[in-house]
Amino acid sequence: MGGCSPWAWPELLVLLVLLGSAWLWVGSAQPTPPGPTHVPQPQLRFRLAGYPRKHNEGRVEVFYNEEWGTICDDDFTLGNAHVLCRQLGFVAATGWAHSAKYGKGVGRIWLDNVNCAGNEKSIGDCKHRGWGNSDCSHEEDAGVVCKDERIPGFKDSNVIESEQSHVEEVRLRPVVAGGRRQLPVAEGIVEVRYKDSWAQICDQGWHSHNSRVVCGMMGFPAEKKVNRNFYKLFTERQQLNYRLHSVSCTGTEVHLSMCSFEFYRGNSSAACGAGMPAVVSCVPGPLFANAHKKKQRQQQQQQGQPRIRLKGGARVGEGRVEVLRSNEWGTICDDRWDLQSASVVCRELGFGSAKEALTGARMGQGTGPIHLNEVQCRGTEKSLWNCPFRNITQEDCKHSEDAAVRCNIPYMGYENLIRLSGGRSRFEGRVEVAVGAGDGEQPRWGLVCGEGWGTLEAMVACRQLGLGFANHGLQETWYWDASNVTEMVMSGVKCAGHEMSLSHCQHHGASLSCRNTGTRFAAGVICSETASDLLLHAPLVQETAYIEDRPLHMLYCAAEENCLASSARLANWPYGHRRLLRFSSQIHNRGRADFRPKAGRHSWVWHECHRHYHSMDIFTHYDILTPNGTKVAEGHKASFCLEDTECEEDVAKRYECANFGEQGITVGCWDLYRHDIDCQWIDITDVKPGNYILQVVINPNFEVAESDFTNNAMKCNCKYDGHRIWVHSCHIGDALSEEANRRFEQYPGQLNNQIS
Repeated sequence: MGGCSPWAWPELLVLLVLLGSAWLWVGSAQPTPPGPTHVPQPQLRFRLAGYPRKHNEGRVEVFYNEEWGTICDDDFTLGNAHVLCRQLGFVAATGWAHSAKYGKGVGRIWLDNVNCAGNEKSIGDCKHRGWGNSDCSHEEDAGVVCKDERIPGFKDSNVIESEQSHVEEVRLRPVVAGGRRQLPVAEGIVEVRYKDSWAQICDQGWHSHNSRVVCGMMGFPAEKKVNRNFYKLFTERQQLNYRLHSVSCTGTEVHLSMCSFEFYRGNSSAACGAGMPAVVSCVPGPLFANAHKKKQRQQQQQQGQPRIRLKGGARVGEGRVEVLRSNEWGTICDDRWDLQSASVVCRELGFGSAKEALTGARMGQGTGPIHLNEVQCRGTEKSLWNCPFRNITQEDCKHSEDAAVRCNIPYMGYENLIRLSGGRSRFEGRVEVAVGAGDGEQPRWGLVCGEGWGTLEAMVACRQLGLGFANHGLQETWYWDASNVTEMVMSGVKCAGHEMSLSHCQHHGASLSCRNTGTRFAAGVICSETASDLLLHAPLVQETAYIEDRPLHMLYCAAEENCLASSARLANWPYGHRRLLRFSSQIHNRGRADFRPKAGRHSWVWHECHRHYHSMDIFTHYDILTPNGTKVAEGHKASFCLEDTECEEDVAKRYECANFGEQGITVGCWDLYRHDIDCQWIDITDVKPGNYILQVVINPNFEVAESDFTNNAMKCNCKYDGHRIWVHSCHIGDALSEEANRRFEQYPGQLNNQIS
């Protein structure tokens, strides 16, 4: 194994190289001043452990009473992290991690409910429950992130920067002709970062489990056999620098540093004997296989609906985990959620292993049922459904505990083909794209025509840039005129919103067509790490729907607001009536940012009838459709004043319409439009009896950016007999399976209003 004898450590610090992980054994950073006589405490030693991590971060382990153990994350603070980082020889902490982010430790949990002010010399001086007194499991092991700066004069027998006794970066180096340019790189020699260069791994004893781990890190779901003889011939002519040998993984690890392995010492150029550099070949997932062949990808996607999906993530391969059960999509509770279970999800979806297993609804709260709890995968399962889990009970979980993942995805280089210029921060600016960068040519940078540029296009641009969600898509950018790039090179961009690159969207190609070619009309974006997510509370629509015959003399205001069908203009005002389908709308913000109108208050319109300002021209569409999608009642384009009507517990209201107040919907709040207010209806005076679909779409023109637009539509079946209406089966557009949606669309109608 190599490493120092544990009995030869200097007074202040020791390094134990164990299976390739870096372990720091540390005493107090400074000598303890003489004090009153008391029973001496055992000397504490500390180390950083876990995966995947850098040398200045990891799970904290403490050596007390001749035994290594961990610290529970209950009540953990940055003050605790400061004390621990100083004891580890770093000047301060920059953060800390909960829920065993660096993996679960073993052995004792020595400390719990630790509460440091931050200036203590030792963690033992802080308040805590007592040594060995804990009610935690290792799923709550705490970690720290220390500032990468050592305490001056701190005696350290382990100079990490030169020894680097753990694995941080791994890559696949392609050697096949043409392979160097084609992305993603799915086959090549496995190399690890060593000092300022890259080193190889001896493949003696190398097996498929090792390849599976490497492929998972590279963003690929599986490995395949490789032609070892070809690479042997190639590497015989190369000068090699071996770093690792005797690598042995189980196949469930999410990072090579979790596997057992050993380091070569000294001159390793002649190492590895009869072996050769480890070579791996990976199988790309459907999204990255032949990335340029869209038809093939679409065919793969049509092979049946998956039973698992990710929602609410800004980047490819991240999001809240949702599973399909009994034809209804639902979430997973985060109890016992870990990297092994997250990796099974990632691989099932065609990505690599999991980078992070996120808890506490970090990707926003879902809706509908919570299907699974306490999922416990070993990491070898083909599907999450093969893992042990508990069925949920009402008291177990809330949507504030929805589990999420961040998966490793293949490097595609898309971010090198786009940049922003002129903005006040790196999150905003005029969009510039690179064209003609093939076959070693230098790319030519140019602008994107702002014509037709909107939120969906901005979403793709921000994703490609790696900057999260879109906040705004801008068609004019004269105020960001700071670049010498003036040529328009892309026009007619039209995106669906899910693409990984602007080049995947529809556009005019080489046949540019842009009416305004001046730089002021170039497209721009403002990106954001978080976004809102609106959805309608479907059961309330079903519960409150009814018909009212309203006299025309009470509808002058509504006519002024254009809330009636066009035939109302031909009516004999003020005599007669209009037949209205009325219902309440309760619109929730389940995202991670407040929903704010795009228009500033200077452009809000005062509505005398409603006695308040409308901040959006069109906020919702209300439609009555035939089963084949034909509109039979003119789509009413409702505009409202946005405010927080009610909020979840512990969430404070921030927006109200009164007195020209700020408008919006806070995260965790909802805006309620009661059935008895003007325009909260559809004019069905001209609709004939029959079976229809009631559809409500929020933010239909994508005027305001959201993390997810697929849940903005709500549909209900309804039967109208000319006098009464029955509304039922209301659901959010993406809440049901494809099969259930087909049954909904083919609904034959009901014969009566009796409940069977």
